[in-house]
Amino acid sequence: MTYRFFTPSMAKAATGRTAHVYGQLREDLLGPLPTFQALSAEPEILTATWALMREALLAGGASRVERELIAAVVSRTNRCSFCTDAHVTLLHALSEHELAEVIARGDPPPRPRHATLARWAADSRSPRASRWSSPYCPEITGTLLAFHFINRMVSALLAPDLLPGGLQRFPAVRSAGGRFYARTVREPKEPGRSLALLDDPGAEPPAWAGDSPVGVAYASLRTAAERGGALLSEAARETVVATVSWEDGRHPDRPGEWATDLVRELPGRDRVGARIGLLAAFAPAAISPGDVALWRLTHPSDTDLVRLLAYGAMAATEHVAQTLVPSGRP
Repeated sequence: MTYRFFTPSMAKAATGRTAHVYGQLREDLLGPLPTFQALSAEPEILTATWALMREALLAGGASRVERELIAAVVSRTNRCSFCTDAHVTLLHALSEHELAEVIARGDPPPRPRHATLARWAADSRSPRASRWSSPYCPEITGTLLAFHFINRMVSALLAPDLLPGGLQRFPAVRSAGGRFYARTVREPKEPGRSLALLDDPGAEPPAWAGDSPVGVAYASLRTAAERGGALLSEAARETVVATVSWEDGRHPDRPGEWATDLVRELPGRDRVGARIGLLAAFAPAAISPGDVALWRLTHPSDTDLVRLLAYGAMAATEHVAQTLVPSGRP
């Protein structure tokens, strides 16, 4: 596994909340995954991300097949090949071999319910263009929002290949990988267990989540990620938030040039942070070693890099989530 900008500490060296998160990962997913190891530089972000993914994707009574379908389609829509391959593999683990490969190709699923879910998940990238909302339960909606956030963090911090040499691109390899996880994905997970790891549950849970643990976890992640905005000036934060609103999930053709143009009018000290925040929201794989090297001139810690990336990723995720709140408009 290649970490793009830093190599996290060994999992066996983890202490405190990080060790507790890794313990739950071992119970529920057979071990700490690279996604969460990369986030371990900022334990608050790590814990809240795990809580949201666990409560939305793994726990509760909603169909695990439908949730894995959502995770895979959102990941494909966000161009996160690492997450797409991981969740296609987990569809194989659920014995949904045909569905897994349909999603891997980007084709519409043959079953009407699955096709509807796939269209809904794909539309969420640009919610205003598609007049997007959610008629689904908190676990399905929460899975979608979790992966809008996770995709961006993974694309920024990890190389795109799940396995060495891109072996995960072969259907036979994905199917074999699914067998490894087959028992784990079928075991029921008790809802709410991850919430005890959260120091501060955060703001009021969102209305779409009702009294589900998913809402508590989402509110906690939103609070933790938005704190990263303190690393930016007010003008830089406004640039990120306004761009997320008006671009509505558009994939920039040339992300580096696009971001450079958007920050050109900011004071020099604000440009690199705003650029990374924008790319985290729209095209995180385009964040370059040069971008990070410039950021580290004033913010040398891995923690601050994770916090900044989380701020941009959450800005994009909240743009999707805000369409779930009734606005009074038709």
